Amino acid sequence: MTNEQRERERRRKAAAARKAAARYEDPGVDYQRRRRARKRRRRVRKVCIALLVIFIVVIGLAGGTIYWIKYGPTKETYDLNKYFGITAKSQMGVTINNEVLDAQAITEGGTAYLSYNFVQDYISDRFYWDSNEHILLYTLPRDMVKVAADSKDYSVSDTVNSEDYTIVKTEGDTAYIALDFLQKYANFDYEVYKDPARVVITSKFGERQTAKVKDDSQVRILGGVKSPVLEEVKKGDKLTVLEDVSDWKKVCTKSGIVGYIQKSKLKDAKKETISREFEEPDYTGIKKDYKINLVWHQVTSEAANEGIEDALAATKGLNTISPTWFSVTDNSGNISSIASTDYVDYAHQCGLEVWALVDNFDQNVDDMELLSHTSSRENLENQLVNAALQNGIDGINVDFEQIPTDVGEHYIQFIRELSVLCRVNNLVLSVDNYVPKGYNTHYHREEQGVMADYVIIMGYDEHFAGSYEAGSVASYNYVKEGIEETLRDVPADKVINAVPFYTRLWNETPKTDEERAEDQGTEAASYSMKVTSEALGMEEAAQRVSEAGATVTWDDTAKQNYAEWQGDNDSTYRIWLEDASSLEVKLGLMKDNNLAGTAAWKLGFETSDIWDLIQKYVN
Repeated sequence: MTNEQRERERRRKAAAARKAAARYEDPGVDYQRRRRARKRRRRVRKVCIALLVIFIVVIGLAGGTIYWIKYGPTKETYDLNKYFGITAKSQMGVTINNEVLDAQAITEGGTAYLSYNFVQDYISDRFYWDSNEHILLYTLPRDMVKVAADSKDYSVSDTVNSEDYTIVKTEGDTAYIALDFLQKYANFDYEVYKDPARVVITSKFGERQTAKVKDDSQVRILGGVKSPVLEEVKKGDKLTVLEDVSDWKKVCTKSGIVGYIQKSKLKDAKKETISREFEEPDYTGIKKDYKINLVWHQVTSEAANEGIEDALAATKGLNTISPTWFSVTDNSGNISSIASTDYVDYAHQCGLEVWALVDNFDQNVDDMELLSHTSSRENLENQLVNAALQNGIDGINVDFEQIPTDVGEHYIQFIRELSVLCRVNNLVLSVDNYVPKGYNTHYHREEQGVMADYVIIMGYDEHFAGSYEAGSVASYNYVKEGIEETLRDVPADKVINAVPFYTRLWNETPKTDEERAEDQGTEAASYSMKVTSEALGMEEAAQRVSEAGATVTWDDTAKQNYAEWQGDNDSTYRIWLEDASSLEVKLGLMKDNNLAGTAAWKLGFETSDIWDLIQKYVN
């Protein structure tokens, strides 16, 4: 088609279009205004769409912000001084064995110190602080370590040594001990950190769970991203894992921060064993290669020592005797002594060792005053050992009774110090103890089992003179419990169980109205009977039952022969007999538990058949 033909075709189509449009147009309508309206509507629609888009974006941003505020991780940090309980400039925070404790440490001159109470509770209770004479003591097997307060010097026996720091500092009533010095005698590691000042201690060694940090992250005070941050941790840092808490793990960082981190932030979980080379002191003392068969001999005067020959005449198989020779007489540690060399010589001729007893029964003695002063303890210890050496005595038997709870730490320090002198002078040290109960844990049987050669259970006085009800002096279960509980703390080859050669004859009478009124508000009010008793040896007890014409029956619970009879004024007599039958059961417990031997209170209260019985069990 030529250009001319194309132009004619274009004109034709344009004319046809005008003709078609003219066919439908209404001459009365303003089509131009209509087109403008259509344009306006299109603009409005576009504006609305734009506003809707803006609204959706704003809502999305607001929702995202709210979501972030609610669920996004916070960057807030927790005050570490508050976390460690630090309230003063000299204080240090303490983390021990992955546990954050109250700030019981201080720093001075670049040296870190722990409070004495903290050392006792968490490091070693073998360190002893004399707050009266301001001396720190530590007991070695054959020496005593001594440090005066605010000094750089310390002595081991007679040798004086020095450090380049003050070993013990005092602030008011509190003593602080340098960690470097503590580490000489106790098994622990430690690291000191700054900002804030804190010490991280490990005293428990063995297996632990660890993991590494995947990427830089945070340890928070609680599980949850909104919890404040305690410490920023870096990729590759090793953490100790303590426990799982949902999607979080409780961890301890190298710098002693205990907090929480998301599980997803950790990798390479594994168990590791931590250890430290440390040689524990060996407090080995004297151990006999035979079962101990000991009896206490109550001697009340020097003249009474002359009765030893008659007292031993009927015995068999006995290898140890403990005469009651020494008593503490004052708070300075002085003693009274009725020791006899002739007595010792005769005992030795009979093949017996002599373990002389010392007691604290004098009413003039205040146990706290006596035992809480180092000078008083040393005076007592030196007097005992000197008396033993002068008289050829083989051992010392400590019978300190009714020690108050708050005197316990001083009492066990006395046992430690006495053990050193006994060990050096080849003397046997034995210590008497009650049957273990919650109220006498302050006697520190476990430490006795380390320091002493023998720990003796006084397996009697289950019911005693002051009891509110009648009962056995030493029933089977009472003795059994005493042995089993003692063996939780003391090795069997150091435990001696003591049996009674006596019993109590009880007299019960119904309480009068006046007596019940007097008992109101006291423990005695729970008991309807008034009881009195008297202690009887075996022979006398059997005689009293025979004289009353009472029938003897076997009490299978107490494992003893039992009798009762009526007295005057509606009273009833009751007695649980100690005899060959009851003692054999107790000796059986000794044998079953492979104890170091047996002891008995007291010589002269037994019947002659008892020695054949005991000899059968100890040999």
